Amino acid sequence: MNHYKFKGILQNDGWHNDVTISTDKLGEISSISQTDKSQAIATKINGFAIPGFQNAHSHAFQYAMAGLAEVYDVSHTSDNFWSWRDAMYKLALNVNPDQMESIATMLYSEMIRHGYTNVAEFHYVHHDKNGDQYDNLSEMGSRMIAAAKNTGINITLIPIFYQKGGFGKEPAEGQKRFISPTIDAYLKLLESSAQACKYYSGANIGIGIHSMRGVDPLDISEIAKSGPQDIPFHIHISEQLKEIEDSLAYLGKRPVEWLLDNVSLNDRYHLVHATHLTHSETKGIAQCGANVVLCPTTEGNLGDGIFPLVDFQKAGGNWSIGTDSHIGINPLEELRLLDYGQRLITHNRDTFAKTDGDSGRFAIDMSLKSGRKAMNNFSVDYFKIGDFFNASIIDANSPLIATASDKNKASTIIYTADSAHQLGTIVNGKLLSFNGRHTRGEEIKLNFIKTLNELKNR
Repeated sequence: MNHYKFKGILQNDGWHNDVTISTDKLGEISSISQTDKSQAIATKINGFAIPGFQNAHSHAFQYAMAGLAEVYDVSHTSDNFWSWRDAMYKLALNVNPDQMESIATMLYSEMIRHGYTNVAEFHYVHHDKNGDQYDNLSEMGSRMIAAAKNTGINITLIPIFYQKGGFGKEPAEGQKRFISPTIDAYLKLLESSAQACKYYSGANIGIGIHSMRGVDPLDISEIAKSGPQDIPFHIHISEQLKEIEDSLAYLGKRPVEWLLDNVSLNDRYHLVHATHLTHSETKGIAQCGANVVLCPTTEGNLGDGIFPLVDFQKAGGNWSIGTDSHIGINPLEELRLLDYGQRLITHNRDTFAKTDGDSGRFAIDMSLKSGRKAMNNFSVDYFKIGDFFNASIIDANSPLIATASDKNKASTIIYTADSAHQLGTIVNGKLLSFNGRHTRGEEIKLNFIKTLNELKNR
C-alpha cells in the first residue's frame, strides 16, 4: 500500500485541500480523505494532483527523428508532409526490435516525466526489414508493451491495419514493414497483439486503421462491422488536402463524408487529426458521438492545418490530445497550442471557456474524459475509490500557482506552467517521476543514446 498527502487535488466538483490518497497493492485507490489516520505515515508532497494526462496518439519510433526533418535541401521546390514522410520511412525501414524498444522506453519515460500516465500507441511497424513476418506476429508490438512495462506507463496497443500505398494503389517499397494484405491477416495480427497485452497488467488492446488511403474502403467498413465491438477504434483521417482530393477522385466523396455514410460511428471511434472538414462533416462527427484526437504540435510541425474546433464544440463534439511524432511531449503545450490556434483564426479568447467560463478546467476535463475513452476507459470521475491512482502533480511552490485561488488554479496551471513545474507523476499508485527525474531515467537515457548512435540517423 502507498499513502500520499497532497497540498490539494482536483476532483470533478473542484479543488480539495490537504487530501491523503491511499492505494492498495495493485495501485487502486482505497481511500480519499482529509482526516484519515494514514496521513501520519503518508508521503507528503507539496503539490497539486490533477488526473494523469491521456496521450491518445503516439508513433513511438518517430521520436528518434524528432528535430531532424527541420533540415532540408533548399534546392527542392517545397518541404511538406509528403517529403517529411519519406524521411520517416527511412527510419522505419532500419530500426530493429531492440532499437524499437529502446526508443519507446525513452519516449515513455519522458511522457511520464511530463505528466502522461496513459498512451495509445498507433503501431504500424510490424514486420522485419525485408517486409516478412516475424515468427511472433506481434514482435514489434510486444516491444512497445515491454517499453511500457519498463517505464510503468499504461499502454493501449493499437496494431494498425495498413494495406495500400494510396487509394487503389499497391504499397510502396518504403511501406513494406507495415503491410497486412487482407482482413484475415490483420485479424491474426490483432489477436497476436491482444495475447501480448496479457503479459503486462497495464496493457490493453485497440483496433486501428491507418487511413482511408491506407486500407481499401470496403475493408474498413467490414472491419468496423464484423471486427471486435468492445474495444476502441482509431483511424487517421482528412489530415492532408491531397488525401481529400484523392478520395474525391477515387470514391466521389471526402474521407469523413464516406466514413459517416458507410460506418456506424459511435463513441468508441477516435478520428485522428480530421483537420480538413466541411460543416456537415464537423456536425456529423459530433452528432454520432465519435471523438477527434488532436495533436497540435505535430499538426503545426507538419503544416497540416487547423481543426475547426469551435464549430465542433458548438455541435457537442468531444476531443482528446496526442503527441503523434513527438516533436513536443508536454500536454500543457498541446492544450495551449490547440486553444491559441483557434484564437488566432476566430479573434476570440473563449475557445474553451464557453462551457463554464474556466478555460483551464474545461481543457483538463475534455482531454481527460475523451482521452480515457481512447484507452477503453469510460470512467468520468477524476479520482475515485476502486480506480487506479494516476495523477500528474504540479509544484505548489511555483509562485503563480501558489498564489492562485481555487477559482483560478486550473487555468493558471494550464496557461502558465511548463515542465519545470511538473513535480511528479504517479502511475497505478507508484511515484514514477519526481523533481524532473524518472526513477530509471539514467539507465534508460544511456541505452537510448547507444541506440541512436547505432542508427546513425542524427
